[in-house]
Amino acid sequence: MKIIVHTPTGLAEILQSARKACGLTQAQAAAALGIGQPRLSALETTGTASISLSQTLALFALYELELCVQSRDHGEHYEAREDQPEW
Repeated sequence: MKIIVHTPTGLAEILQSARKACGLTQAQAAAALGIGQPRLSALETTGTASISLSQTLALFALYELELCVQSRDHGEHYEAREDQPEW
């Protein structure tokens, strides 16, 4: 499955779904990462909490996800919106 993330909230939803698919509670996942459960909850629900790249990669590894960065296909139509920052 390929999911394109445009916002922090989108990433939060993916992290929550992946954790649940792995059968982990927030407390278990937070302990594996070395952060508190309230912090993981904030990452999964509000999308406003900050997370370091190393923590993001650790969560991806825990949830058996991988990060793929690629150039946008310029043949596809993409419309920049306020909720989708152009990086």
